[in-house]
Amino acid sequence: MSAAPTTETKPAPAGPPPVEKIKIKVDGRELEVPKLMPDWQGKLQPTTMLQACQLAAQEVPHYCYHPKLPIAGNCRMCLVEFGTPMIGPDRKPVLNEDGSTKIAKSVLPYEPTTPRGAIACATPISPGMEIYPSSPATKQMREAVLESLLINHPLDCPICDQAGECKLQEYSVEHGQAQSSFVEAKVHKPKAVDLGPRIVLDDERCILCTRCIRFTKDIAGDDALGIVNRGSYNTIAAWKEGAFDNNYTLNTVDICPVGALPSKDFRFQMRVWFLKETKS
Repeated sequence: MSAAPTTETKPAPAGPPPVEKIKIKVDGRELEVPKLMPDWQGKLQPTTMLQACQLAAQEVPHYCYHPKLPIAGNCRMCLVEFGTPMIGPDRKPVLNEDGSTKIAKSVLPYEPTTPRGAIACATPISPGMEIYPSSPATKQMREAVLESLLINHPLDCPICDQAGECKLQEYSVEHGQAQSSFVEAKVHKPKAVDLGPRIVLDDERCILCTRCIRFTKDIAGDDALGIVNRGSYNTIAAWKEGAFDNNYTLNTVDICPVGALPSKDFRFQMRVWFLKETKS
């Protein structure tokens, strides 16, 4: 008599590995955030302060950062005050009288009473870190960054294609100052630089966030754009006149946060999708 066939039980498929989390504080509120989060390519990288603040539903203003582009960290708008656990000579955390960990805020080495911020888009979090996106020091940093961005920026919001949905306009109202301390004359630049058959550069509006350069190079695979000159005369330029021409050039119109790259077809004109047909 033959034995009944035995059925092998296969082990259940392993689930995803547990997500390692880090305890931090954002404006005094304690929360746990993943130690690693996807970057612009979907690869796991150390979680940044900006990502942690977004998980805490705390907005950190920014211009150059975009979740689908490599980090540049050049606009400085996301500067925030922060602190990390103070470590004693025995390499152990220093405790307060109530038993809590003492936090050492980052300060300027030549002026210990002045907080030193870090760009939230590129600074990874660490265990016990405290981030202060709403502190007076952070507010002062934002005001200083905005003031520098507006030094040579034209006051042409009424005729700008980006007016009403412009991050520079929005942050200036929310975080800016009523007046500037700069008395120097503005540096004027060309208002209509021909980059290619579809795009015009309004050089005075550009804040050099480099979103257009990174999108063109890393997403479209085209090295057509770059930065030339120095200081206040920095400008976006194509490698030769009219060279900015690929299938994705019009995406830079949307990705520009300040309306410096208007489309030739719609410059100074109403968008057809905003209009409503009526019989006449």
